Amino acid sequence: MRKFQPRPGFVVQAYKYALDPTPRQQRDLARHCGAARKAYNWAVTRINANWAQRKAEQSYGIPDDQATEWVKWSLPALRKAWNQVKSEVAPWWRECSKEAYNTGLANASAAFTNYTASKNGTRAGRRVGRPHRKRKGNAAPSCRFATGAIRVEPDRHHVTLPRLGLIKTHESTRKLGRRIEQDTARILSATVRLEAGRWSVSFHCEVRRTDPAPTRPRAVVGVDLGINHLAVLSEPVPGVSDQDGFVANPQHLTGAQCALRRASRRVSRRCGPDRRTGQKPSNRWRKANRERNKIHRRVVNLRRDGLHKLTTGLAIATGTVVIEDLNVAGMLRNRCLARAIADAGFGEIRRQLTYKTTWRGGDLRVADRWFPSSKTCSACGTVKPKLPLRVRVFHCDGCDLVLDRDVNAARNLASLVVACTAGTGVAGDLTPRSVNGRGADRKTPPGGAGGSETSTPTTFDGDRPLVTAGPQVMHSPKFTHFATGTC
Repeated sequence: MRKFQPRPGFVVQAYKYALDPTPRQQRDLARHCGAARKAYNWAVTRINANWAQRKAEQSYGIPDDQATEWVKWSLPALRKAWNQVKSEVAPWWRECSKEAYNTGLANASAAFTNYTASKNGTRAGRRVGRPHRKRKGNAAPSCRFATGAIRVEPDRHHVTLPRLGLIKTHESTRKLGRRIEQDTARILSATVRLEAGRWSVSFHCEVRRTDPAPTRPRAVVGVDLGINHLAVLSEPVPGVSDQDGFVANPQHLTGAQCALRRASRRVSRRCGPDRRTGQKPSNRWRKANRERNKIHRRVVNLRRDGLHKLTTGLAIATGTVVIEDLNVAGMLRNRCLARAIADAGFGEIRRQLTYKTTWRGGDLRVADRWFPSSKTCSACGTVKPKLPLRVRVFHCDGCDLVLDRDVNAARNLASLVVACTAGTGVAGDLTPRSVNGRGADRKTPPGGAGGSETSTPTTFDGDRPLVTAGPQVMHSPKFTHFATGTC
């Protein structure tokens, strides 16, 4: 599927609202989501059967020009084939909107496109497996509407969807309704989804945003993410951090562990589903599972709300935000810290800062993954050969600086931009002192290394510096420890 490109001056944004449908509307929503799953399973079965047939013919020695033709998995081709067989595959197809079947076919087309691109090596990221059929009860029910009557009602408490009619919302839709009335937003599509027992609708909109510039456009703030504190800022930001620059980590998942344990024990004592014997879950199991899912959903909502407040406050107050390029996937392999790291949401913070700083005309800088922000002294630039994670206070051997480890890292991140914008930076010897004096290092290896690292002159990409110079920023000529990042 081709990614939608908004008009100049507009951005693509989603508005999500919880729904309060009637019992009949709940059945209609479930029917449309089931129709989408039916079309998806039909497309996946058809394409996989074609691939299996061609593989069998190849093993028989049949030449390619005489083998079965490839089945195209583009959305127009799947839609054309579906219209020819829908009366046989789904005799009840008239009960649902055509958008329901189009949702399943579009998802199948995108799934096979991603799979082939990943297999050929043209798709970045983790390897994508071959698409398989969706089982009822396992896949989250979802349906997307791109045509028809899709609107937000003027009363701010109802939405209208094709074939589903007027549905009451659990919360007010005034934020999106006002933008539509002012002609600064246009609804492109709507997606209904069942999550933790509650239906919700997400409007995919094209919005003209006129956010004001940051209150301090020349301010540079380094952000060091962690577990003890969700974020440590190089300087305090009113309304975001305390007077020392610390942002507390609420640890929502940790706080809900007691309730989750009780809910999980209650679920385990009920008669649940079993694929091996074909046993279906009891009503008591379904009820207990819904209660457990509500706890999980509450944790997700609390975490999302806290991260939005943090990132919005940083985008409003500061013109330039500097963060680290963290290897979150690798950090999650540490079984001792995986739960706390996942609860913090490091990747979500970077994703939100990326578009929120763009909306307000700010700048997000991402330091290189190998930049030793924690091992470098923010005052004199001395690099420690080793600094275990258990050591939470930084003691500099060069200037006797004693500072919190995270505060020191945040100041080093901010100095990456400050040294570049200040021209010459701090006057003094540009060759920082080292602990062991064994020579320069490209980076600090896991085993630990020291030495005197040389500075690299500033290089520019257009008007934006990519590599900074000065006594506060140290790196090897072969490694660029600072770059502009995007998510």
